[in-house]
This record gives sequence, structure tokens and C-alpha cells, in this order.
Amino acid sequence: MFLWGGATAASQYEGGFSVKEGMDTQDCRPYLPRNNNATVQTRLLTKKVIEESKQEKNELYYPFRVGTKGYEHVKEDLELLKELGIQVYRFSLSWTRLFPKGIENEPNQEGVHYYDQIFDFCNKNKIKIFLTMNHYAVPLYLVEQYGGWTNRDMVQYYLNFAEFVFKRWGQSVDYWLPFNEINAGFFSPYNGTGLIKPDKEDYSTQKVFESLHHQFVANAKTIQLAKKLNVPGKFGAMISCFCYYPLTPKPEDNFKLVKEEQINQWFCSDVLMRGKYPYYMESFFKNHEVDLKITEEDTQLLSNYPCDFISFSYYSSSVVTTEEAEKTAGNLVVTTKNPYLEASEWGWQIDPIGLRTTLNKVYDRYNCPVIISENGFGAKDTLENNQVHDPYRIDYFDSHFKEIMKAKELDNVDVGAYIAWGIIDIVSAGSCEMDKRYGVVYVDGDNEGNGTYKRYKKDSFYWYQKFIQSHNKM
Repeated sequence: MFLWGGATAASQYEGGFSVKEGMDTQDCRPYLPRNNNATVQTRLLTKKVIEESKQEKNELYYPFRVGTKGYEHVKEDLELLKELGIQVYRFSLSWTRLFPKGIENEPNQEGVHYYDQIFDFCNKNKIKIFLTMNHYAVPLYLVEQYGGWTNRDMVQYYLNFAEFVFKRWGQSVDYWLPFNEINAGFFSPYNGTGLIKPDKEDYSTQKVFESLHHQFVANAKTIQLAKKLNVPGKFGAMISCFCYYPLTPKPEDNFKLVKEEQINQWFCSDVLMRGKYPYYMESFFKNHEVDLKITEEDTQLLSNYPCDFISFSYYSSSVVTTEEAEKTAGNLVVTTKNPYLEASEWGWQIDPIGLRTTLNKVYDRYNCPVIISENGFGAKDTLENNQVHDPYRIDYFDSHFKEIMKAKELDNVDVGAYIAWGIIDIVSAGSCEMDKRYGVVYVDGDNEGNGTYKRYKKDSFYWYQKFIQSHNKM
């Protein structure tokens, strides 16, 4: 059965910062008014910026501490998801809500109770759970005291967290995702691994890949622990996909595409799905002077505990060229503008066929079940008379859903689920703002935390609801 669903992420949705005893890395990201560099600045955090975020008299607004107040509205939001009719709900856990510093022996019971409500509601209402265990948020204490994922000790702290989750909620989860968009650890290191940027230098390539390697080991050990504890459910890898095209038929453009696709898109999933480092990383590591301390135990773990399914986020396609060309934004990356595509207000190029292409490529590469774990349209919505008319989002859904059907029915891709991103409005992880909304439920809050935070069903809510009802036996 094909599942239609929706997703939120703890740091972007929950808020409830005052009830947490510890900060995480997303709590340190300030809102900066949108300009040519704001989105980049909010993803390149230095020690100075983090120290400023901890000062009480700081005048900057930190949107991830508020999210869209899901902590306060959780019961109302769950009822909205039930009314919408989704069959799978993807949500994430806030590590610091359960273990504020990441080193505690016992969890924060307020956090446990909060998540109990979500698991219980989904189980009672037969909504399958796709659980993201860690979504772009690391306890700041672990980053400052241990260096975060650059330190191999981080693996054990993560496993302590995972063991509690398995014992408390392990029987309730259908799909497990240890790490969100794991390849972001390469092209967006602060988001992906919590790696702090040196004040006057770029990220260390060595530290980026050390961090990723430790996440690979943690992923394998998490699956190993789940099997030991007889935890049911499937374990998946997730990457951010970009559907690369060469700008021209020049051989140089196409070769550059192959190399960029390998490192940006396939590397992490190749390790997690195939259980070993791919051949092409040997030359990359040599050229970038990366020396990973991969033990024989690491190699065995990766080989013995690969993932069961592959999932990916997809919002827009990208273009690669060796020449100078006009640039535009994308999900966490900048790309060359495609003259054949329209784009959102944020420059993300709208390409439904790119989703079908990506489904084919991913399935061809791994030959296992595929889940679209994130997709949607970020746009400015206007609330008027308690209504939001968003035909642009409906058009986006409709065009992308048609391509999913083609991939499934014409191309025979084993795609099992579609999960709409930010099903209830959340703070954008890319730009730290509320203006870029994805949800079918509008939340009345602005970029600086003003508003009632009341919920309103958009036109797209009713459209998606009707669509699910008419396609619930796929």
C-alpha cells in the first residue's frame, strides 16, 4: 500500500525552549532579515555567534526556540493531521528535550510525556510513524565540551539516547531514520553535524569527514542495537537529492556533473546502503588530504548493518557547468539557473519531472524500497478572513504527484510513500524565517515571533485531504 503523509521537525516546529534545560545547535541560529547573504550567514556559525546567542540581553530573535509552538498546540495539531487523513507522520525527537546536555543517565520526564502523546495518538488512530531520531540538532554541551561529531565518543552518547528511545517507543515505530539528510554534513556542516566554523577560516575538510564517519558508525551501531533489543520497523538512510543536469552537451560539463553528484548526493547513501566506502572517495580523500581513522571494527559494522530502505528529500533540480553562468538558490546549496524552468520566490527551480528522474536513479542505484521523505513548496501565504488561498501549492502538489504515479506505475519504481514537508507551517531550516511556508495548515506567526499562532486550514489542506481519500488504496 502506498502511504501519503506529512512531516515536521522538532527544532522547526516544537518551540517550548523555556522547558528545556539545555540548548541545541539550532537554538543558536538567529533570524536575519533576508538579503543576498542572510541564508548563508545563518548556516555558518562561529564560536563568537554561539557565545552571543547565550547572552540574555541579546536583541536578536532566535526562531527555533519558538518554532511554531507545537509544544503548546500538539493535541490540536494531531487532530488536524487526523482530519487531513495522512497515513504516515514523520516527526523528529529533540535530543535536548529528552537529555538536555546529552550525557544524562535519566531523561527529562516532561519531554518523555510530550512525545508519549504523539506516539499514543498515532498508534490509536492507525497513523504509521516515520521517526527521525536526529534532525539537524545536537546538544550544544556535546559540541562545546567534546567537539560534537568530530569526537568518536559522540557515538556512545548517541547510542545512549537511541537505547532509551528504543525501550520507550520502539514497538510504535514503522520507519526509523537515525540521521536526517546525512549528506548535508558535507555541504552544510553546521546543520548536518553541528560543526562550528572557525572565525576566519573555512570548515576543515578533515573534520567534516571525521564527523560524517562517526555518524556512519553511529548509524550502524544503532541498527545493531535495535536488532539486539528486537525492535521492529525498517531502518532507512536519507539524503538530499538535487537531480543534476549538465548545462550544455560539453563533455566537461557532464564529467563535472558525475563528480559533483558522487560527492554531494551519493557518497553518504552509498556507505549506509552498500555497507562500505565507495571507490571514488579514495582519490577525493587523497586530493583533499583527508585521513580517516577507520578501524577494522568500523568496516565490519558498516558491512553487517546496512539500511533497509532509502529515502530522500527533493524540492528542485540543479544544473552543473564548467562555465560562468547565472546562479540561483536551492535546498541548502547554490546552483546554476535552468533557463527551462520556473522558480519559487526563493529561486528554487520547480521541476516535477526531476522527481520522477530522481526516483528512477535512486531505485536503480540501490534496488530497494524508496520513500520520498520530504517534498513541498515554500511560499509566502496571506491570511485573509481566516482563509489562505494557495493555488500555487496545489499546482506544485498536483504536478509532482503525477510524476510519482508515472515512476510507480510506468517505470516500476518501488516507491512506498510520499511525505509532504512542513505539513503544518514551521520555521524554514534554510533561511530561519516564517515567510517561507510549506504547510497545508497556516500558523499565524511572523519572522520575529509576533502573532497569535492560531491554526488555519489552507485551500491545499482540503485539496490534499480529498486527494488522499481518492488514492488511499494505491
